[in-house]
Amino acid sequence: MSGLTFSTIELLLASGLILASAGLSLLLSLGIHRALLVAGLRMSVQLLLVGLVLRFIFESGSPWLTLALLVVMLTAASYEVGARQKFRLSGGWHFALSGAAVSTATIVVAAFALSTLASTADWTAPRVVIPIAGIVLGTAMSATSVALNALLDGIVAARNGIEAQLALGHSRSEALRPMLRKAIHAGSIPVINQMAGAGIITLPGIMSGQILAGQDPLIAAQSQIYLMFLLSGAAIASIVIAIYIAMLRLTDDRHRLRLDRLKAHP
Repeated sequence: MSGLTFSTIELLLASGLILASAGLSLLLSLGIHRALLVAGLRMSVQLLLVGLVLRFIFESGSPWLTLALLVVMLTAASYEVGARQKFRLSGGWHFALSGAAVSTATIVVAAFALSTLASTADWTAPRVVIPIAGIVLGTAMSATSVALNALLDGIVAARNGIEAQLALGHSRSEALRPMLRKAIHAGSIPVINQMAGAGIITLPGIMSGQILAGQDPLIAAQSQIYLMFLLSGAAIASIVIAIYIAMLRLTDDRHRLRLDRLKAHP
């Protein structure tokens, strides 16, 4: 069985859904029509360009080009995590923090995944390394962004209570524990929901893609289970790294709250 392919006409017809959504936004004065159109156009351009780049890298098989692309992906993910926060750590720390979290989680989990595939002949090929690293990185980025946003907003909102606990002799980890737990919970909800609903509510992306490409549904299901385990590990690892670095940065060695190291994003 051959996989599905889409022509330019079919893609243009599908884009009508975005245009219809933008029209509905205008009709109801929702104010999201511009964001929808820009996001749709940006997505299309980005994916087509990435497709061309990946075609070139896959054909060349160069490990150096693969490494260069992974560095670009990690850098972009680090920027995106920091760019969407209401509050940021000042002095470039926010991007360093998000970079450390998503890069560490992605590299460790992707290396683990590739090591489990070492028995296959092409496990080091760019067409294997890049997709695995990319999907792990995307999950780590999203989870870290949500968790950091919850943590920083929570700390700012609970400033007086945190400082009161610190004044009473509690350590920074004790005073900030409720915010840390809420941040971990918030960041992990999407991947937990994704696992809980897989198969019953939704057919996740990898499984659906493999079935559309003609793969046996049972094999596709096994691939999705394997992938979801990877994604959950990357999400939790990235969240924990990010929020604990943030906690250390927003306090000092004397266990004082240092919100002067935090700035609101304009």
